[in-house]
Amino acid sequence: MSLLTKDYDYHLPPELIASRPLSDRAASRMLVIDRKAGTIAHSMFADFATHMHPADLLVLNNTRVIPARLFSDDERTELLCLDRTSTTLWRCLAKPGKRMKIGRSVTVGGITGNVVEVMDNGDRIIEWESPLDLETHGHLALPHYMGREDEEIDKERYQTVFAKEEGAIAAPTAGLHFTPETLAALNHDFITLHVGVGTFRPVSVEHIGDHVMHSEKYSLTPETAQRINTARRVVAVGTTVTRVLESLASDSYRIAPAAALSGATDIFLHPPYPFKAVDALLTNFHLPQSTLIMLVSAFAGRELTLEAYRQAVAEKYRFYSYGDCMLIL
Repeated sequence: MSLLTKDYDYHLPPELIASRPLSDRAASRMLVIDRKAGTIAHSMFADFATHMHPADLLVLNNTRVIPARLFSDDERTELLCLDRTSTTLWRCLAKPGKRMKIGRSVTVGGITGNVVEVMDNGDRIIEWESPLDLETHGHLALPHYMGREDEEIDKERYQTVFAKEEGAIAAPTAGLHFTPETLAALNHDFITLHVGVGTFRPVSVEHIGDHVMHSEKYSLTPETAQRINTARRVVAVGTTVTRVLESLASDSYRIAPAAALSGATDIFLHPPYPFKAVDALLTNFHLPQSTLIMLVSAFAGRELTLEAYRQAVAEKYRFYSYGDCMLIL
């Protein structure tokens, strides 16, 4: 076990970063880790159902990505809309930030907003004269590692087929592999966690215990909580689902009786962490030294995780949001 950020690093050739999706969602490769046996196998996502039992419950994140990236009409300011607190009030990231002081205005699509507050972390609270039309003027905030602007294809493919609840800045990428047909054959349910910009922020401290985790809003129904508690195994689709479920777990229940079924979580899952709710995990491949690879390392063990990544690089898997996946049993 290591608590040093540098010990969660690996080398990734840039050409293995998937900048565009495959033509078929379900055509991804799937690396399979068996934690108990300590083995690594190479498979295809098309075989995912063969690893599931009818009494297992697949839990997915049904957040919907919004086109949150905006450019001012004079093209001098870029905004990322993080959270809407009313029809006309948004918390935003602004670039360049030094121009967006309290009282300054910005116009997007003919609608003017004024900065009414600058938060301690640099976020701007902007009040708009009327509701913003993100669908018309907004762009998807694709991860920087894709090295391109969003395109027409991303409107469909940077969204899960079950996306429903609007509010995410980034997609819950482990869910991108599923088609309606794949999902219909599996026992499944949904939680919602709106993936924020913090998912892209690197760990910049030497000791991972000093890292301050971002907070993200979540919700699930009492019926879903009951299904989770009575499932044979809970198979989390993605790190976002994992964070929600582990936030709500206790030593005796996957979802504790007194747990709040809506709220926000800033849980940071890293070694050594005893998982209480999640029995198996489907996830994509993550950035070096990120909180996400630390979560996977807590679940599968650091050495086994890094060996799996080494093999994935050697076998030329596709990495990151539009890339291949890993099933950890």
